[in-house]
Amino acid sequence: MTQQQSRSRARTAPRWTVARPARPDAAVRLFCFPYAGGGSSIFRSWHTHLDDGIEVCPVLLPGREERYSEPAFTRADALVAALAEHLAPVFDKPFAFFGHSMGGQIAFALARHLAAVGAPTPSRLFLAGCVPQHSRVLRHELPDEQLVAEIREMNGAPPEVLANEEVLQLLLPMIRADFALAEDSVPPAEAQVTTPVTAFAGADDPEAGHDEVRLWARHTTGSFESFELKGDHFFLHQPAALLDLVARRLTTPVPRPAG
Repeated sequence: MTQQQSRSRARTAPRWTVARPARPDAAVRLFCFPYAGGGSSIFRSWHTHLDDGIEVCPVLLPGREERYSEPAFTRADALVAALAEHLAPVFDKPFAFFGHSMGGQIAFALARHLAAVGAPTPSRLFLAGCVPQHSRVLRHELPDEQLVAEIREMNGAPPEVLANEEVLQLLLPMIRADFALAEDSVPPAEAQVTTPVTAFAGADDPEAGHDEVRLWARHTTGSFESFELKGDHFFLHQPAALLDLVARRLTTPVPRPAG
């Protein structure tokens, strides 16, 4: 491959993450994984709540935003392998994972995969609005009308979006694929990481209450803690209290378990 071909390939290769904003002197990177139907824009303002020592790096998944033309993943093992490969160059300094709902399932699965292949692993997992068990219904199999009703019940999209048939036809395939991915990402009962886990639940979340979120304690041999915050399933859209807790844990070293 010529140098010109290499440069061209680099320009056209899809990005898997982007620092928002770039903080090259940051001590730690926080990789953020979105909920089903969401994208990197969820985290666009997070840097304003965090000091310069933390670089916010939303993960850019296929099937949305600048990668809209790419097929969305529906299988956890395929996505995790791709993430491990393409994010490897930016695991060159201490890092942590934050994932909300589907994103939490992905973050946990990726942490397990990295440990299994001997790659660098996150210093902490922040798992928000998700539980390590299957939901009451397989949403990706629902007819469109029922799927929209589920999204409405979760407060997962503005009413004007759900009322716009043209917009829905653009969004539903991606949302359906994301639900399939989330359902495939639920960890086996015996799955564990050594990474410390901090879990969050919304006080009014019908999807993942605090008692259910606490079940993540079974899936780590490291330290575990959980917090209940104000809000419904999408409490992360008012991130001040959440990010205060995140920042304190990223700036305070946590001892790893012996052995």
